[in-house]
Amino acid sequence: MEKTSSKRDLAAIEKEIAETKAALADVHGTPTEVYARIVGYYRAVRNWNKGKRDEFDHRRMFDVNTKSSIYMTTPADTSCCSAPAEPVQIPVQQEVSESGIASYEFYARKTCPNCPPVKAYLADITLPGTMIDVDTKEGLAQAAQKGVFAAPTVIFYDAAGQEIARGHNVEELSVIQQPAIAVAV
Repeated sequence: MEKTSSKRDLAAIEKEIAETKAALADVHGTPTEVYARIVGYYRAVRNWNKGKRDEFDHRRMFDVNTKSSIYMTTPADTSCCSAPAEPVQIPVQQEVSESGIASYEFYARKTCPNCPPVKAYLADITLPGTMIDVDTKEGLAQAAQKGVFAAPTVIFYDAAGQEIARGHNVEELSVIQQPAIAVAV
């Protein structure tokens, strides 16, 4: 059986490419339905109320394997409550506690409802610490580098700079620091 090959000239190929490009330019898909977890169950994001939708727009998606983050959407304008460009240093009353905890890093967000109680708790302890705002690019990069995937997160370090504990709320911090960190009276 003989093979027959059809030879096309350059004009025919260019015409076919132009037709394909025109067909691709006229492709119309359907809107994608995005589902996300809200108050214990999954629901279409387009059906969320304004407050939950705004909260969703501030979420960031993390890639656990590379410990880097990807913006799902651009955060809303936060000029009314802008964060300082540099990490905030918290006053030092004592350098090293009896347990070997020498310092901490506090990862927080402006929109985090659980961050203010943790911040108030940390203001009463006698350790040097740094607050890192993960709403900034630098803060988010530092959080990704340290494997911080939630706000609030507090990482405690020993005098050598080695991580020795993490806590995410006042109850966890109380357990970590008992009786290690003296609370200012």
